This record gives sequence, structure tokens and C-alpha cells, in this order.
Amino acid sequence: MRRFLALASMLLASLPASSPEAKSLAAKLEARYHGNHTLAATFLERYSENGRVVRSEAGVAYFRRPGKMRWEYETPEKNLFLVDGKNAWFYVPADHTVTRAPAKQSTDWRTPLALLAGEMKLSRVCARVELTSDEKPVTPGNSVLYCPLRGEESNPHPSSADPSANSQATGPEQSVYLEVVPATGELARVLVREKGGIEVEFKFTAWRFDPPLPDSFFRFDVPPGVAIVNAESAAQSSP
Repeated sequence: MRRFLALASMLLASLPASSPEAKSLAAKLEARYHGNHTLAATFLERYSENGRVVRSEAGVAYFRRPGKMRWEYETPEKNLFLVDGKNAWFYVPADHTVTRAPAKQSTDWRTPLALLAGEMKLSRVCARVELTSDEKPVTPGNSVLYCPLRGEESNPHPSSADPSANSQATGPEQSVYLEVVPATGELARVLVREKGGIEVEFKFTAWRFDPPLPDSFFRFDVPPGVAIVNAESAAQSSP
């Protein structure tokens, strides 16, 4: 308890202006993950366009500080997304290809969750945090934090009473929502909402804290016969 209070006081001081309730919940979320060297959780990922689920995938995600992640997709097909601290790799075994990109330049949807593999400070990515009733929690009793990303606050938080809220025509490029279990501070869901009606959602269950994971677990060894495609080259060659 003393460690949590000490961490909470430091984290509260670092967060931008928010309500006391939002600050308290954000501090509990940060403190829950801050002291762990490795993390693991089962995840469900959904990609939607204009309210319609286009793709749904599930698997297990692993995080290791500093800056390493491993996402093992099991269904509907096996894929691997891995960040080794320097590069981000996306491996599709069925295609016999792996895409490589510098981790800092990756725009992959999983990278906002790099907080879990870093210092776990919301103030690094959120202009502020606030509790919201506009986005309902999937699990009753949970709370939802709204995180406008730094540099994308052209307008205030869109309100459910605002007729332009759904289209977000003049809103921020990305809106990020974090569903948190108030009693424990555990992260239950991340929702990233984009312009154009695009949403990417991650639900997490079965969190494990400090599971033993070898260094090799976060290193990608290119299998024989697999072609490496550099993301920069692919972008430059596209019309």
C-alpha cells in the first residue's frame, strides 16, 4: 500500500489537468503495471468500419521492459507481431513473408499499447485523462478513461449530445479510450477510434504479472525460405 501511495503521488503530479477521480484511476492503472518487468495477457482484437466488424482475431500478448512486445495470433490464423526494441516484425507464416519496420516509425495499431512495455506513463501520450460516460464499459462496474492524444486536441472531447460526434469530421485524428477495473487498476480494454468510422478494439483477460520469459522470446529469427519486406521499401514502391 505504501508503494502504491508513493507511486500514485508521483503519477498524479505528472498528469495534465483532469478531475480528481480520473487522476486517481489513472494513477491506479499506472501503478498496477509500473513495477512489473514482464506481462502477459489473453487478447481479443476487433477491427471495425462504420460499426461493422471486419476482422476479429485472438491470441496471447507478452510485454517486456524496455520496449519489447510479442503478439501471438492464434485465431482465425497464426500470425506474429513482435517488437524487439529496435524493429517491429509482422510475420505471416502462410505467406512466407515477414515485414520489418523501425519500431519508432511503426504505425501499427498495437503500438499505442507500447505503454505496457515502457514506463507506463499516460502523460507521455495523453494530453489529459478524464472519465467519460460517452463510451460505455463492456463489463458493468468498470470505468472508462478518455485519452486525447498529444497534438491532436483541435476540439474538446466529443459529446454524445453533439450531432457531429459520430462522424468526427472536425475532431482529433484518434480518440483513445481505456477501460479499467476500478478495484485493481487492471486494463480490460483499449478502444482506438479513427476518422472515417474506423475502430480498433483490444480486450484483455487473464493478466499475468512477471511471468518468466527468456530474452530469445522477443527476438525474431527469420525462418529459412521466408522473405523480408522492409516497410519503407514497400511504401516507396506503392503507386
